[in-house]
Amino acid sequence: MRAISLTLLLGIILTSFPLSTGAEDDFLFNPHYLVSDAEMTDVFSMTVDDVQRFLTRGGLGDLVTENVDGIEMTAAEIIYNAAIEFELSPKFLLVLLQREQSLVEDDFPSQDQLDWAMGYAVCDDCSKSDPRIQKFKGFGNQVYWAAERIRTSYLEDLRSRGYTQTGMGPGIEATIDGTLVTPVNYATASLYTYTPHLHGNENFARIWEKWFVHEYLSGTLLQDVSNGGIWLIQHGVRRPITSRTAFYSRFNPDAVIQVSSSELDRYPQGTSISFPNYSLLRAPTGTVFLIVDDERRGFASQDAFRQIGFSPDEIVDVTWEDLEAYTDGTPITIESVYPQGTLLQDRSNGGIVYVEEGIRHPIMSREILQNRYASLPVIPVDPETLEDYEIGDYALFHDGTLVAAEGSPDVFVIADGQRRHIADEITFREYGWSFDQVVWTNERSVLLHPLGDPLSTELVEDIIEVASN
Repeated sequence: MRAISLTLLLGIILTSFPLSTGAEDDFLFNPHYLVSDAEMTDVFSMTVDDVQRFLTRGGLGDLVTENVDGIEMTAAEIIYNAAIEFELSPKFLLVLLQREQSLVEDDFPSQDQLDWAMGYAVCDDCSKSDPRIQKFKGFGNQVYWAAERIRTSYLEDLRSRGYTQTGMGPGIEATIDGTLVTPVNYATASLYTYTPHLHGNENFARIWEKWFVHEYLSGTLLQDVSNGGIWLIQHGVRRPITSRTAFYSRFNPDAVIQVSSSELDRYPQGTSISFPNYSLLRAPTGTVFLIVDDERRGFASQDAFRQIGFSPDEIVDVTWEDLEAYTDGTPITIESVYPQGTLLQDRSNGGIVYVEEGIRHPIMSREILQNRYASLPVIPVDPETLEDYEIGDYALFHDGTLVAAEGSPDVFVIADGQRRHIADEITFREYGWSFDQVVWTNERSVLLHPLGDPLSTELVEDIIEVASN
C-alpha cells in the first residue's frame, strides 16, 4: 500500500477551493477530501425509522417497490438493508441518491429516475437500453448493486493494494477535469472512482454538508452510541464528562442526544468534567477552591472556609491539571454570602429566588426551578430577609434546553442564554431531538431569553406543530 506523509495530508486537507461563488454561499469545496472514512462506513448513523423520516421530504417517503430479491419493501428499508449488508452509512447512500437523480427531495420522481436511482452501470456514453445493464435497472437493484460495488470492489481494493481499478487512492495524484486531485482517504478515492468528475463530487460534498454537518450549540449533551460516553459541547469543543456524580450534579439526563462517534470526532477535545458542582478541591500549593459550574473560587482564608460551614473532610487533593478545566472566579471571603448558591422561598407568597453572593435572582416558573436548581433544597424565609439581598437578573433555562410556551406551536432551543427558533420539523429531527424533551412553560419564562438567530435547514417545510399536552 502506498504511503503518504502526515505533512502532505494536512496540507491537502487544509486547502479549499471555492469552485462555486455567490454572496449567499459559504460552502468551500476541497476536492482532496469529500467525507471521512468513518462517516462513510458509519452503519449505525441512522435507524430505518430515521431513514423513513428523512425520505418524507420527497416522494421516496411513499415508495414501495421490489428489492434486489423481488420482495416488496419501502424505499427506506431497501436503503437501510443495503447499508447494513455492505457496512456503509445510510447517510452516504442517501447523498448518492440525491446527487445522482435528485431523488430524495423530488416530490414526483419519474420512473426513469427510479430505474437508475444511483446512476449505477450507466456511463456517460452508455445507452440505458443496453441489454447488458438491464439487471441493474430498478430502484432496489440500483441501491443494492451500487452499495455492493463500493464495498466489495472499491473499498476492498483500497484496503488490499492501496488503489481502485481506476488508480484512485490516498496520496495518489490524479487529474480530474483539468484539476490535480490527491485523495486523502478511502472515501474520497471511492467517490472519484464511482464518479470521475469534479462537479459531481463537489455536489456530493455540498449535499453532505447541507444535510449532515450540524454545529451543535453550546450546552448540548451528546452521547456516543458506540461506547455510551457523554460529552458537553461548549463553544465548538467537546468536553468528556468522566464522573457520573458530576453529570447528575450539573446536567439534565433527559437532554442527552445520541450520536455516532464520527459526529463527535468533528469537534476538538477539551478538558474533562470530572468533579461535581460545589466540590472542594485543594491545589498542590494548599489553596482550596470551590467548584461552581466552570469556575474555581479560591477561599481567601481559613476563616472564610470555616464561616461558610464547609468541613475539611470534604476536600479532595488534586493536581494543577485537574484545575486547568476551570476559570478563576471571584475569591470567597468572610463577607461572601451563599457562594455556593441557595434557594430561598418567601413565606408570605411562596415565591422562590436563587441567591448567590448576596444577589437574588427571581425564578419565573416551576419549570426553570426544576431545570436549573432541582438538586438544591428550598429554605423558607421571611420577606424582610429577602429584602437584604440585591435584586439581579431573572434565572434562565440551561443552555441546550428545548422550550415552548403552552398553546404555541413554536419550539426554541436555548443557547448562550438566547432562544433560537427551530424553524421546521426536519431541522428538529436532524439535530436528534425528540418531542418529549421539550419543556412546556409559560410565555413569560420563554420571553425572558432574548431572541437569537433561527435554526433551519435549507429545505424549510412546515413549522413544527405539537400539542402541549
